[in-house]
Amino acid sequence: MLLLSEAETRKALPFSRLVDALDAMFKTGCEMPVRHHHDMAVPGEPDATMLLMPAWVPGEFAGVKIVNVMPGNSERGLPAISAEYLLSDGKTGQMLAMIDGGELTARRTAAASALAARYLARRDANHLVVVGTGRLSLNLIGAHAAVRPITKVSVWGRNLEKAQAVAEEAHELYDVAAEGVGDLETAVRAADIVSAATLSSDPLIRGEWLMPGTHVDLVGAFKPSMRESDDEAIRRSSVFVDTRDGCTKEGGDITQPLASGVLHAEAIKADLYELSRGAYSGRASDEEITLFKSVGAALEDLAGAILAYRTAQD
Repeated sequence: MLLLSEAETRKALPFSRLVDALDAMFKTGCEMPVRHHHDMAVPGEPDATMLLMPAWVPGEFAGVKIVNVMPGNSERGLPAISAEYLLSDGKTGQMLAMIDGGELTARRTAAASALAARYLARRDANHLVVVGTGRLSLNLIGAHAAVRPITKVSVWGRNLEKAQAVAEEAHELYDVAAEGVGDLETAVRAADIVSAATLSSDPLIRGEWLMPGTHVDLVGAFKPSMRESDDEAIRRSSVFVDTRDGCTKEGGDITQPLASGVLHAEAIKADLYELSRGAYSGRASDEEITLFKSVGAALEDLAGAILAYRTAQD
């Protein structure tokens, strides 16, 4: 069985090919049961959680991502989240590969944002503003640069030093002009694409800041209680999601406006299935403000795992 480390997984998932792989999987679809959540008691510590995210293409490939969330690890100086992906042959059941789940998740999440931007961002979009300085920030820069002519990146975070560090690394990795910024409003008002990946409970991106033609990409705030954009951003934007079922139940940027009546379910223009299949054409004009919300799907993990396996076999 093939074993791919974090570095090997990263090498096996170049963003240009990964975006195409996600596009193809959303076009054809796969079997994707609801993810499983299991509470696990840990004596003397907060309960842990095991997440199982299965998906399969009948007769071809089957896979499951196993995620352990261990709050007690903070006391041990260990990451709270550990993840692996097991890919199997969909016909024989043979185990084919064990793939680093953290790197797979980070790259496929960024690639889903880039896939949406391929349909929703202006073709000449070149100024990317990244909100957040966590693991996803560099991945989002690389992924968006794979589908749009990004030449300038502004990184905002609550810690300016961290934002500047991310910007320096982005410059080295992707050869773009990048800087850490302390004024989010000024950065957003000048942006072509705003990509947010935070754990914020309160809106960071204000609708009044959005200029005509801006594309907003909301990756963080994965719980109904969390939010990265305000109601005005929803009102001013054409709203899109990765999956309707996921986003209307999980991400606060969609669930909260739905609950308050600011957004109606039928007003969500399309999801990635409909965009990839041509059921909705995407951006309607260069003046349109588009907003994309993602919460992730097992389909994306499966598409990435298949690509990583095939790439590593070449």
